[in-house]
Amino acid sequence: MKKTVLFDRHEKLNAKIVDFAGYMMPVSYSSVNEEHLHVRNNVGVFDVSHMGEIEISGSNAINFVQHLCSNDISKIKIGKAQYNCLTNELGGIIDDLIVYRIEIEKYLLVVNASNISKDWEWIKKQNKDFNCSVINLSNEISLLAIQGPNAEELCQKFTNENLSLLPNYSFTVSSFAGFKNIMISKTGYTGSGGYELYIPNDSAIHVWDALFTKNEFDLKPIGLAARDTLRIEMGYCLYGNDINENTSPEEANLRWITKVETNFIGSVIINNQIQDGCNKKLVGFKLTEKSIPRKGYKIFSRDNELIGHVTSGTFSPLLKKGIGLAYINCINLKDDLIYIKIRNNLNEAEIVKTPFI
Repeated sequence: MKKTVLFDRHEKLNAKIVDFAGYMMPVSYSSVNEEHLHVRNNVGVFDVSHMGEIEISGSNAINFVQHLCSNDISKIKIGKAQYNCLTNELGGIIDDLIVYRIEIEKYLLVVNASNISKDWEWIKKQNKDFNCSVINLSNEISLLAIQGPNAEELCQKFTNENLSLLPNYSFTVSSFAGFKNIMISKTGYTGSGGYELYIPNDSAIHVWDALFTKNEFDLKPIGLAARDTLRIEMGYCLYGNDINENTSPEEANLRWITKVETNFIGSVIINNQIQDGCNKKLVGFKLTEKSIPRKGYKIFSRDNELIGHVTSGTFSPLLKKGIGLAYINCINLKDDLIYIKIRNNLNEAEIVKTPFI
């Protein structure tokens, strides 16, 4: 089992520790509901140092990253970031990731912790025709996500950069809390705004401790459980739940990051799905009754026909309703009402657009 640099801090805070993607990670520090609402209303910090970072550079880097990724890499300017998918030859999603353009010929790919080894091997295999420099930096970088409506005011206390001028999906490399070479990125996975800090490992504990010195902000550490409920309220996909190698970006409603004209790996098959339709689609749903949907629960039509399954589900702390994501047979998408089997009961739910809030 791996530990992040900040593991001792989590233990001292009496965090509940679980195995996540081979790392011992804090799932919660208090109640999930409390942590969730604190991010929505104030500011919280997540240790997400288990995420992976892979650097691709060289004169052919733009062509290589374009070959790997579903979105249009040529649109990323230096200092910008872009949400993406790595796809296989059949159009399945190997991983979802964020691509940063660090320099003219240098990109940083931030990938999911559970997929670091798989992505690394896949990227190296594809590199034979591009001859780029590919470096796995995952063990050298810690990552903190500072999220919530008060995140900007808090973070501004630690840097001379004017964070109000940093647009969404942009970044700057600067000093933070007196430590150099920290990438401050205006990204996140909560829908409440904020920043992600990419920090050299030897500075991570110092930055974490510094954040908690500003008592006026009531900063709280937030675990992975609240990170999950926050992202479900926004309808964000989680790899392994809502997307995997057997689902395509078109099936997962990720056409907005799928630019088939760039001829990335698997684009021909995905384009056929766009033109001809596909058998299933990822949808959002909201229960009309008070119950909690969970991953794997079966979904039926009003005619009691099995039509799909839940991929992510929770009880929304804001809406006070059960919400989730599910794959539904496309034939049944014309019907707004579905029925989720929870225990032995069929619970009515309505298909709705995401985000839920």
